[in-house]
Amino acid sequence: MYENKEILCIMGLGYVGLPLAVEFSKHYNIIGFDINQERIAELQTNQDKTKTLSPEELIQANIKFTTDPKEIQNAQYVIIAVPTPIDSAKHPDLTYLKKASELVGRNIKENTVVIYESTVYPGVTENICLPILEKESGIKLGQFGLGYSPE
Repeated sequence: MYENKEILCIMGLGYVGLPLAVEFSKHYNIIGFDINQERIAELQTNQDKTKTLSPEELIQANIKFTTDPKEIQNAQYVIIAVPTPIDSAKHPDLTYLKKASELVGRNIKENTVVIYESTVYPGVTENICLPILEKESGIKLGQFGLGYSPE
């Protein structure tokens, strides 16, 4: 699958991540990663039960859909687009974001750029996600890149 283009991994293939993966597939080789095996099986057959994208759009996108976290190691860029739901007290639940950071941290290498697309409050990227990435990867910021791009 991987031509001479750079490889980008989109983690979280919901209403933000999937359209992002399809759009980026016009310029990059894309790994579409999600922990939900049913979601990946559906997308591998060019179906999107959310009806965000048509089968034709998914076929044209040529995305490698996977639940295998080792595939993250092939990417030069990782965009994390996992949900950040709020609880009944209107506080954000960062569980998905923390788990995604752990998984990415265990599978990145030097010079990988990690970008958070999930909606979070100021300081989350630097104060919560960065320490997790550094701990899990064993490398420090500067040896990998870090960014935030709010949807």
